[in-house]
Amino acid sequence: MSSDTPPVAKRVPSERVHHGDTVTDEYAWLINKDDPDTIAYLEAENAFTKQATAHLDGVVETVFQEIKGRTLETDLSVPTRKGGWWYYVRTEEGKQYAIQCRVAADGDTPPDMGDGGPLPGEEVLLDGNELAGDSEFFALGGSAVSPDGTKLAFSTDFKGDERFTLRFKDLVTGETLPDEIPNVSYGGAWSADCSTYFYTTVDEAWRPYRLFRHVIGTPAEEDVLVYEESDERFWVGIGLSRSERYLILSCGSKITSEVRVLDAANPSGEFTLVRERVTGVEYGVDHGPDGFLILHNDGAENFELATAPIGDPGAWTPLIPHREDTRLLDVDAFATHLVVAFRRDGLTGVRVLPRGGEPYEIPFPEPIYTADVGGNPEFSTSRLRLGYTSMVTPPSVYDFDLVTRELILLKQRPVLGGYNPDDYEQHRDWATAEDGVRVPISIVMRKGARDDGPAPTLLYGYGSYEASMDPAFSVARLSLLDRGVIFAVAHVRGGGEMGRRWYEDGKLTRKKNTFTDFVACARHLKAAGWSSAIAARGGSAGGLLMGAVANLAPEEFAGIVANVPFVDALNTILDPSLPLTVIEWDEWGDPLHNADVYHYMKSYSPYENVDGRVYPPILAITSLNDTRVLYHEPAKWIAKLRATAQGGPFLLKTEMGAGHGGRSGRYDAWREEAFTLAWVLDRLGRLDAPGRYEAPAEAVQG
Repeated sequence: MSSDTPPVAKRVPSERVHHGDTVTDEYAWLINKDDPDTIAYLEAENAFTKQATAHLDGVVETVFQEIKGRTLETDLSVPTRKGGWWYYVRTEEGKQYAIQCRVAADGDTPPDMGDGGPLPGEEVLLDGNELAGDSEFFALGGSAVSPDGTKLAFSTDFKGDERFTLRFKDLVTGETLPDEIPNVSYGGAWSADCSTYFYTTVDEAWRPYRLFRHVIGTPAEEDVLVYEESDERFWVGIGLSRSERYLILSCGSKITSEVRVLDAANPSGEFTLVRERVTGVEYGVDHGPDGFLILHNDGAENFELATAPIGDPGAWTPLIPHREDTRLLDVDAFATHLVVAFRRDGLTGVRVLPRGGEPYEIPFPEPIYTADVGGNPEFSTSRLRLGYTSMVTPPSVYDFDLVTRELILLKQRPVLGGYNPDDYEQHRDWATAEDGVRVPISIVMRKGARDDGPAPTLLYGYGSYEASMDPAFSVARLSLLDRGVIFAVAHVRGGGEMGRRWYEDGKLTRKKNTFTDFVACARHLKAAGWSSAIAARGGSAGGLLMGAVANLAPEEFAGIVANVPFVDALNTILDPSLPLTVIEWDEWGDPLHNADVYHYMKSYSPYENVDGRVYPPILAITSLNDTRVLYHEPAKWIAKLRATAQGGPFLLKTEMGAGHGGRSGRYDAWREEAFTLAWVLDRLGRLDAPGRYEAPAEAVQG
């Protein structure tokens, strides 16, 4: 087949029968990755996409150079104090991966970061470039320095399937120890005496379900199984409290939690149950100077903070009661204060509770922004590390002095090429959904973008898992804004922007609110004079949103980008053998055993509802080794669109050696993003618009 001819997937009828409903799926065969026909089809789609987008090559290269040119390639993060060391991550020009380092601490003030190169006395802990070698894909699952600073646990993945190999490094000698444990999940925790490391492993559905105890220097086959979670809806995680007093074993489903704790000085001991799981009750545990802290939603939809004594962790006494207008997100315990992250009116906030003093909230200057509690590993500290950004302010790192209450800017990510935030403007607007609910929209543009009337717009959305798409800065996005494109985020229900109720009203049998909210936002942007043509973009569960709105209101969009899209939702959630399916029943419902859920999901699942109407051009991007949203979902979707629908073109691009996050190296990721942005510019009629990037002479603090 010629690469300038759209591929035609073969049709192999496969019958699905559930709840009296019979469906013939002609593209179900694409789920078989080992079938040569599957690989041949994906490669044919890649060849066609390459040919169909060849006219974008020049703009792709230009945008890639803009992203690269605006980024300080040799740079380092603000060092974080832990014990006798300052820890940081740095990058080097021309290298794909980050380098983890530390230097000995001398005082409480972070060392001068200089020009972004190695700091004096630097010790390299992990060099991602050396670890990656010539591998096409590389990802670090995690890394954890032992409490005494002498050992490092780290895990690596060379395929993108998120099955990691755990190793250990002696930081005194610099040698990697012989201990090696395959097929582990994310995370892990050290015991207080640094002799033992706890880690989790996954089952065939990629669910972390077993917790093991590994004694350093012993064979992995001698590791002790500490806990196994038999309920397929629950996953397992392990962590060490900031006080380093307790190991915290968490079991959780989408809606229910159960936590156990263990004295970290007694790693071979038995974990103590905090409170038995009750369906619908979520809680988390931290250890503070006066006992345990419990953040929970038992009778408190937006969560409340409680305390509990060490000897009776299930006895909860309210500390911060529930509020209808404030969603409590997290609590961090320190020796002299507590810090609570919260969300109110669609924005994040930080509240400080001094031990024995009056609580207060930290003020921030912009009308829309994102503030979060950063890395604060020290239990005893007089400073709080914070992260801050907005749609015009590059990511910034602050220390908040808990004594003087002063915000101290430590670093703002440099943006090269003449970036000036005063050239841009950000706004918060509100659309009205079909049921009268007001839906927030975050908007950013270059000043003057609407001087000649409404401007072309890229509208982004997600709307699942209570994940919030908070206002944030993007270097790559400047290439759109400088070409006169508005960027907007529709904060649709199913996310968490407006509290727990916002999430509840966009899941299960209220999921369609997510989709109608997004369409309402698109229509509002046009009616209110912001936008002319609108392209839409979303990824993963946001890709489901893209597929749904393509069916719901295709006429509203000039193009749709769907990254690793969850577009075959019903077939996936019907199959408990697939990764993560059973866990997902609390989010989407259980169509396998519930006829009402089955028919509701069938009514919105994008693949099920493709028909002969005129669809906008669609670009679907996926990865062969993705374990979260399997590649066959977008492959089936594009095949059915091309066979059934009018309009288009419909393009599929598959990374043949990557996972859910796409290509792993930063330069590769930048080029992939440049390709996507060039496609969007083409769809919005701005392909020939000049950018405003200037070749950098020096870093400009945005």
